[in-house]
Amino acid sequence: MNIEDKVKLIVAALEDIKGQDVTVLDTGKLTSLFERMVIATGSSNRQTRALADNVRVRMKEADEYVGNTEGEETGDWVLLDLGDVIVHVMQPAARAHYNLEELWGAGEAARARHIQADH
Repeated sequence: MNIEDKVKLIVAALEDIKGQDVTVLDTGKLTSLFERMVIATGSSNRQTRALADNVRVRMKEADEYVGNTEGEETGDWVLLDLGDVIVHVMQPAARAHYNLEELWGAGEAARARHIQADH
């Protein structure tokens, strides 16, 4: 399965359980650890765990790699390692506090400025 199909499957799994504000970031130019980051919001710890679990189940059904899962005990922020895709399922307060979109977007903008300065 290519990366785009994998991301589509992850997004569909999140939307099945009513994940909110699903965002996909292309991180391939920023890190060699993973190609995409998917971020979604769940309205409660029960929902964040259900969202993460549905992604894990759908990936296993597709015979895709499913690595470690972190944060399920609290459900405030659940992280799924899917190899070339990392999934963050967060409650609204955690998502607002950590603001991963801005953090990774700022990194991309800084990298672009650095590349331009080199030329």
